[in-house]
Amino acid sequence: MTAPTSTKPAPARNRWSRLVWLVPAAILVLAAVVLAAKGLRELPAVQSFLTAYPGESELPHGAPVGFPAWLGWQHFLNSLLILLIIRSGWQVRTTTRPPAYFTRNNTGPIKTRGKPAKISLHLWFHLSLDALWVLNGAVFYVLLFATGQWMRIVPTNWDVFPHAASAALQYASLNWPVENGWANYNSLQVLAYFTTVFIAAPLAIITGLRMSGAWPKDAGRLNRAYPIELARAIHLPVMFYFTAFIIVHITLVLATGALRNLNHMYAARDDTGWAGFAIFAASLAVMTAAWILAKPIFLRPIASLTGKVTR
Repeated sequence: MTAPTSTKPAPARNRWSRLVWLVPAAILVLAAVVLAAKGLRELPAVQSFLTAYPGESELPHGAPVGFPAWLGWQHFLNSLLILLIIRSGWQVRTTTRPPAYFTRNNTGPIKTRGKPAKISLHLWFHLSLDALWVLNGAVFYVLLFATGQWMRIVPTNWDVFPHAASAALQYASLNWPVENGWANYNSLQVLAYFTTVFIAAPLAIITGLRMSGAWPKDAGRLNRAYPIELARAIHLPVMFYFTAFIIVHITLVLATGALRNLNHMYAARDDTGWAGFAIFAASLAVMTAAWILAKPIFLRPIASLTGKVTR
């Protein structure tokens, strides 16, 4: 007589267990990249290329040196807002049962069949953060061009590309480019900052606007030319880009002279003192507090100031 087989389903596998394999795989890939880069640097042709293109393209005449104070607080505000935007955006995408819903008090542009639309509390928070981020970005653009700081992050010569390739090879071989960010970024940084400020940010805005309830539903030609499916296909990869940029940015800031870099970013000074680190630590405390407070129990009273919040 055979023992009865159990019909009880196998316990569900932890959805995060597969990510465990990503850690050793990432280490192997990074080790292979470093070894390959070190090997390439031994080749005479590559050495000649690095000599001809050390990694830094010349700035236009009249480009400013150093960082103004406004860039420090702009950097903090952008960091705070983008952190919460990424978090709330991921919650909008992955939460199947929102903790609450929000309905506007007035009959503004967000409507469904003539009535104010009911949206999740996560989406309300995401859209509110987006509005603040766009406002802060507008101020950033104005100051960027008014002070000439745009010349530091906008490529003005085609040699930025071979210089960027040189800088990438130097980073990959763990032999950091010799640079002075106070006076000039290396070309790889220039391309990264240009992409973030002038490509990724506008893409995030126009795709997010297309998916929002503020987009006109009856604009037939416009909607056919710019379908919502296209916006959705772009919006998520842009979020992944921002996440990757932040991780790489923080890693390199800390690995290539943390105190000097933090002074550049937060204290508007070019030395190795602790002022920038102190401001950075304070900003981390604020961002941590904002992350903790960005919960339904704290968001409901704020949202209720402009609309009705329901369970």
